Amino acid sequence: MIDTQLQKVTSFKRKEKKSLSQITRPVIDDLSEFRVFFKEALRTDVFVLDQIVRYLLRQKGKEIRPTLVFMSARLFGDVSQRSYVAATMIELLHTATLIHDDVVDDAEIRRGFLSINKVWKNKASVLLGDFLLSKGLLIALDYDEFKLLKVLSRAVKSMSEGELRQFKAARLFNMDEDYYFKVISEKTASLIAACCECGAISTTDDPAQHQKMHDIGMWTGIAFQIRDDLFDYGKGDIGKPKRNDIRERKVTLPFIKALENASMMEKIRIRHLMRKRKKKQADVDKIVSFVHEKGGMDYAREIMDDYASKALSKLSTLPESKARQSFEDLIEFIIRRKK
Repeated sequence: MIDTQLQKVTSFKRKEKKSLSQITRPVIDDLSEFRVFFKEALRTDVFVLDQIVRYLLRQKGKEIRPTLVFMSARLFGDVSQRSYVAATMIELLHTATLIHDDVVDDAEIRRGFLSINKVWKNKASVLLGDFLLSKGLLIALDYDEFKLLKVLSRAVKSMSEGELRQFKAARLFNMDEDYYFKVISEKTASLIAACCECGAISTTDDPAQHQKMHDIGMWTGIAFQIRDDLFDYGKGDIGKPKRNDIRERKVTLPFIKALENASMMEKIRIRHLMRKRKKKQADVDKIVSFVHEKGGMDYAREIMDDYASKALSKLSTLPESKARQSFEDLIEFIIRRKK
């Protein structure tokens, strides 16, 4: 666990909250060039694959990961072709994992569209995911980017291990706080760490800076995942949460801490509710209220802020610049976003 005495960085209390479009304005041209590069990487003469890829390209997300690559690159120099290669490799990998996750979870919606597995069925979805992974590898080889490939290969390994750890914990229902941080470090934060490290690799040859950006990305990624986990237990401040984690019996930090603060009888009762495969709305509401009443939300927010502060503290060791300010704004956005 991180040092709870770590001084909070005052950027959390800055005068104005910036939108993502404002934050990404310094890299807007980089993102535009990246989209061309990414689309070209997906080109194929297989008709059905081309149709699915066209559908996929309509599902534009927040592009947080390419943004992290370009912002990390700009901390040490000008965005280069290596930066575009890194961002494209990472986006291919990330998209492949989302598609495979939708198959595993039997998801129906992705970014406001019917999921690919619902439109083209599971077999085509798995094959598309494999296609994207192979394209990521080929791009690295086409440009002789073996260092980037090494970093991303480690990330793929960590992400796979994290998914399997979570699967095992879900079956045994024995997730505790240490195990939770192990899972999210591997499953989510490892890829964000790779974004920051690869961005730095694309503009500096200094291994110390590569490691620094890896660390910043890891702590940012952990904060990012905790924010995601908080959404499921949110109330009026984020609209109407879907409660997917609760319905799917996923144990996350707010629930873990609330359970720790409960009496033995309360633990037995709430575990029984969480284990139910088909929960009524009343069951879900009871779990949400329990987590709020037992301090799970406040604790998770505090830990999220601590990890973000740790990332900002290390980022502050770099020379002050517009690029650094943009990166600080992005970290703040990640933990303050509403969806």
